[in-house]
Amino acid sequence: MVHNVLGIFSNKLVWTFLTAWFVAQALKIPTYWVLQKKLDFKRFFGAGGMPSSHTAMVVSLAITTGGTMGFDSVTFAITMALAFIVMYDASGVRYETGKQAVVINEILRKVFIDGKPISDDELKEVVGHTHIEVVGGFVVGVLVALLYLFVI
Repeated sequence: MVHNVLGIFSNKLVWTFLTAWFVAQALKIPTYWVLQKKLDFKRFFGAGGMPSSHTAMVVSLAITTGGTMGFDSVTFAITMALAFIVMYDASGVRYETGKQAVVINEILRKVFIDGKPISDDELKEVVGHTHIEVVGGFVVGVLVALLYLFVI
């Protein structure tokens, strides 16, 4: 049993998707700096932004799975289905949630009860991704997977 649990440290698929996540999260810092003209290291831990780390993770996992287990395997099909769901969710549902948070935060800033704001707590506005951010995550995922399949 212990042998199986420790096998996670030598699992190429795990290292691939963790690397893809790390690279995508790290790229959010310079991307944010270029777009917003602010250096914010907290972007490494934040959701949303360019590139999509969720997309990078699942795409790298799917490609590495296909490369190691076969692109005709059931496992590859499952990881591709997961990747499509994550990409759709990131650019659809989660992106719309962020847009709604912007509007709700604006309402909270403007509406007062007895001269006091309704709430000081703002909703998180960056929770999803634009289509280009998902494409950016896709590219990161592909590159990391190819690195693990052909170089490492």
